This record gives sequence, structure tokens and C-alpha cells, in this order.
Amino acid sequence: MQTEKATFGAGCFWGVEESFRNVKGVLSTSVGYAGGRKDHPTYQDVCTDRTGHAEVVEVEFDPSQVSYDQLLDVFWANHNPTTLNRQGPDVGTQYRSVIFYHSPEQEAAATASKEKLEKSGRFIRPIVTQIEPASKFWRAEEYHQHYLQKRGQSHCAV
Repeated sequence: MQTEKATFGAGCFWGVEESFRNVKGVLSTSVGYAGGRKDHPTYQDVCTDRTGHAEVVEVEFDPSQVSYDQLLDVFWANHNPTTLNRQGPDVGTQYRSVIFYHSPEQEAAATASKEKLEKSGRFIRPIVTQIEPASKFWRAEEYHQHYLQKRGQSHCAV
């Protein structure tokens, strides 16, 4: 079986992970940090908003069961891509909307998907989602992995 990785940042990684975890064809999810300047960042480091990292979910998936385009649909449906460096009450660059692509095909799909959504009129404000090459993924501390599932929750309560 050939698998692929996809990496998405869409606010607090607990809820983002949960939105991908039960998608048919998703084999595993891990929360962590990407896009920053510090090696081996901790949650406390990233929360300072000085490392440049985003809270992200790395998704391992079977493309014969779920397409990257379908994962993009899940990404767009589960956050507000028009708020710069924030989702709900969470504010800071670590909560930015970002797609880290792992191949030229993913870059093209992400760009096309964003352009299609912009033209759809679904959002009044411009989409601020960044599309960047995948950088080093730093796995978050174990207590963050499957955080909501461990607590019997399906979404973050605000």
C-alpha cells in the first residue's frame, strides 16, 4: 500500500486532528509544530508566538481510499480561513491557516482549491490561508496526541 502525508494548520490542533481522524482512508494523525525557526519546540515555546511555528496536524492517508482534494475539503470546512493568525478565541501566528504541501501535486491542488473557494463567494473577506512547502514536523508532546478522543469529546468547547 502506498501512503502519503498531508499537513494542515487551522487553529488549535486538537480540533483539527479530530476533524481528520475519522475520515475513511486516513491511517493516522499526529499533532505537532511546523513552519518555525526553533528545533525541538515545546508547546510552551510555540505558545510564546515567537518561534514562528504553527500548530499543525500531520495526516497519513491512503490515496486509494481518500484523495488529497477530499482532505482539502475537510480542511476548508472545519475552520475560518479568513481570519489572520486566529481561530475563535485563539490568537497568534501559531493558529494561522496554512497548508504545508509535500509534493508539487499537493501544491497545485491546494492552490486550485483555494482559488475555487475564493471565487465561490462563500466568504465575504479574503482567504488568508498560506500555502508553503512542508518543513520539519516536530511531534507535539504525547498528552496532546488524540487529546479530544482521550476525553470522549468530538470538538473543542469554546
